[in-house]
Amino acid sequence: MPTQLYLDFLKKSLTNTLFSDEPIWNNSSQFIYQFIQHYIADHAITMLPVARLDNIQDCIVDVVEQGVPGDLIETGVWRGGAVIFMRAVLKAYGITDRRVWVADSFAGLPEPDAALFPNEAKFYSAPLVRNIYKNFAVDLETVRRNFASFGLLDDSVRFLKGWFKDTLPIAPIERLAIMRLDGDFYESTADALNGLYDKLSVGGYVIIDDYGEDSWNYCHRAVDEFRMARRITDPLVRVDDQCCYWQRTS
Repeated sequence: MPTQLYLDFLKKSLTNTLFSDEPIWNNSSQFIYQFIQHYIADHAITMLPVARLDNIQDCIVDVVEQGVPGDLIETGVWRGGAVIFMRAVLKAYGITDRRVWVADSFAGLPEPDAALFPNEAKFYSAPLVRNIYKNFAVDLETVRRNFASFGLLDDSVRFLKGWFKDTLPIAPIERLAIMRLDGDFYESTADALNGLYDKLSVGGYVIIDDYGEDSWNYCHRAVDEFRMARRITDPLVRVDDQCCYWQRTS
């Protein structure tokens, strides 16, 4: 009971929903305004809805209870909220033998190739993204400070700074139990899958934050192509309209 109370309180703190409701996703300009006010301009540490934090908790609890070996990683962390929550779940359950890896450029999204990924290039260059979202760039020291603010910055938290194509193939990670990918774009998603999936234990989880988005990125294409190339038939399970996951069975 105290563990769940702590984690529920943390979810509300990270999502800025202690005293207000989270915006309900739709494709309207009103939603975009509410999104900016709630997450970007205010004190949210994550842009994820609470349902996606629930999913993270469920996956962590399952790999712990089933003894699935490996660490946890998020690729693409913004202010760090989701991966802070990963560390919190481990700490709340007294897990001391798993690391949490925090992978990000800490300089925003990479510029897409406009010829290959026109929707992503249009999104990347849009005034809203450049001037309001600031290209989702949050520096490493800010993320470290956010971890420390929740009392969760310790030796089990490891940072991987740089583009995924450079950092993930050489990251000193032995095994993974959970890999949560939130790189938005095709190449970021493909780089994370190619760089990490072979380290994922059977019974571990792959969570794709933007799989359901199709108007401004090609994340779902990267995932579908990877799964086809690797002949992965594990079912994709929806968390909500945008986010999905699968559990590795072989």
